[in-house]
Amino acid sequence: MNDDSKDYAGEGRKLFIPVILGTVRKGRMSEHVARLMQRELEKQPNIETELLDIAKMPLPVDDAGQAIKEAQFSGNINRADALVIVSPEYNHGYSGLLKHVLDSCLREYIHKAVGIVGVSAGPWGGTRGIQDLLPVMRELGLVTIFWDVNFANVGKIFDQDGNLRDEAYLPRIDQFLKELIWMAKTLRHGREHVALG
Repeated sequence: MNDDSKDYAGEGRKLFIPVILGTVRKGRMSEHVARLMQRELEKQPNIETELLDIAKMPLPVDDAGQAIKEAQFSGNINRADALVIVSPEYNHGYSGLLKHVLDSCLREYIHKAVGIVGVSAGPWGGTRGIQDLLPVMRELGLVTIFWDVNFANVGKIFDQDGNLRDEAYLPRIDQFLKELIWMAKTLRHGREHVALG
């Protein structure tokens, strides 16, 4: 029996789906995208979210992996049921500092859903950066959804205050979030109720 008023994976417990802003560059247009994704998540029922800005994380760059694990980021990822990663495309790839931050955790990611939002100043909307991130997600134990959101020509999509000019993006975001939330519920049920092996 399907009762949409209940969250079968957690009996009404809210899903926690943080948004990771994956760049530290000054003047980053990706921040408008990340804040938009956060606002759209906040509109969803039974969802908690938070913006995790890698520019505000005090990670050293002279070591890597779990040796540089930052307690607050690790705690948020451990608590998360799914992630939204907002990743700009830089020269056909993703931000090196995003990879540096992601690599600081391991077990916190396993069997959790992730959706990737690509951002670019050009016409491709970060698709090449997303393509490069997919094997990284798999190696971390995350389960990628099959929808992406691509913000092409990002400088024209938002005004100077970060307001979205093109509302054609909203149905795409809604489709993306529905898939992510479904996957998050399903995987949480699996983590809590289905033995591995």
